[in-house]
Amino acid sequence: MIRAVALAAFISVFSIISLSSAGAADNGTIIVVTSFPEELTTRYEREFERRHPQIHVQFVWKQSRDALAELSKPEQGGADVYWAPAPANFARLRDSGAFRKISVDRAANPGRLGVQQLSDPAGFYEAYDVAGYGVVANPAALAEAKLSAPRAWRDLAAPQYARRTAMPIASKVGFSPALYDILLQSEGWDAGWRLLSEMAGEATLLESGFAPTGAVREGKAALALTIDFIAEIARANGAPVEMIYPERTAFLPAHVAMAAGSKHVVAAQAFVDFLLSKDGQQLLMERDSRRHPARPDAYQNAPEGLVNPFALPASTILDYDAEIGRRRPPLVTLLFDLAIVEGHAENAELWRKIHDAENKFAADAKARAVVDESKRLASFVPVSESDARTTAFLERFSRRDAIDPQQIAQWREAIAAARRKARDLLAGLDAAP
Repeated sequence: MIRAVALAAFISVFSIISLSSAGAADNGTIIVVTSFPEELTTRYEREFERRHPQIHVQFVWKQSRDALAELSKPEQGGADVYWAPAPANFARLRDSGAFRKISVDRAANPGRLGVQQLSDPAGFYEAYDVAGYGVVANPAALAEAKLSAPRAWRDLAAPQYARRTAMPIASKVGFSPALYDILLQSEGWDAGWRLLSEMAGEATLLESGFAPTGAVREGKAALALTIDFIAEIARANGAPVEMIYPERTAFLPAHVAMAAGSKHVVAAQAFVDFLLSKDGQQLLMERDSRRHPARPDAYQNAPEGLVNPFALPASTILDYDAEIGRRRPPLVTLLFDLAIVEGHAENAELWRKIHDAENKFAADAKARAVVDESKRLASFVPVSESDARTTAFLERFSRRDAIDPQQIAQWREAIAAARRKARDLLAGLDAAP
């Protein structure tokens, strides 16, 4: 089980190491910039150095933004390898010429999952693992409530799941913007926001990546949205949970790349080769990490119950647009805060009234049309699908501190006005004879 204290200590130690002070001297040491946790990096360091005793691996821990800044320096700041779950970083660094091509055996490492491209088609970075997004469930809690497990994203909007669901806050939990964008790509922009808003209306919103799985483990929620390795670590350590992959979800890759300015090309290539080898890939499935290899043959010795994404039905895998996926999360994060987090208690009351009206007027077609319009207004976001697919528009939101505050104020008021109209429509139904 991952220990928060140990992780915090790891961050405090490694974040203070700069690449310049790491000193990539010609002494057989390679510098690997990463954001993977210590229990994983230590395992790879030990096994790689056992096989290559002449090479020492020194890890420099950097979060995504800091890693991008460091690797954008001349000669990538002295780094030899970049290894992290940060797709947008890898694309930007490739485009700036920060990487050299990697030699990969495509027969063993296809670089694809179904129709989804995992690795850089030009060969400058390679998929190391794939993380799936979906729902962690407590089967006992669902059974007690006489509920079946959800099998599609749209199932999560059903009123019977209300107040039994936990969701991560996009601006607080690193993996959640990608999770919500997967749902939006799966269901469509407008329909996806209607689903997200209704799902979140009476849900518990949480600020930690481990908290949704924790809430399900402890029986505080019957299900929660999450990234799979957190749920799988909990299950591997005895928690009564299971991971569900809804139809049309995605498995997003972490990558590895060799720095263009590396002074230790042979050693760096050896480390990359080990990460991508069958033995190296199987290391990431240990109980304290439970990640999914990007190499299909690594699943031959997978732990019991760990899903092989390469063997899932085609209907499970979304035709994921990686270009949209790397550009849209900042916008999704902003809209999630404005439309779902702000005024969440009032929104919960509004959704309770909508669900009550659905039941009350189930046989009244005219009233149901009013309820449907109330749902549309309650889930309104002030951005069109066209804008949400336009690169120039999305780039305006790449930095939260650079967004025009007047724009945010206008969007906030537009959302509030839509909610007021929804309440008025419902009030009119109650007042009708």
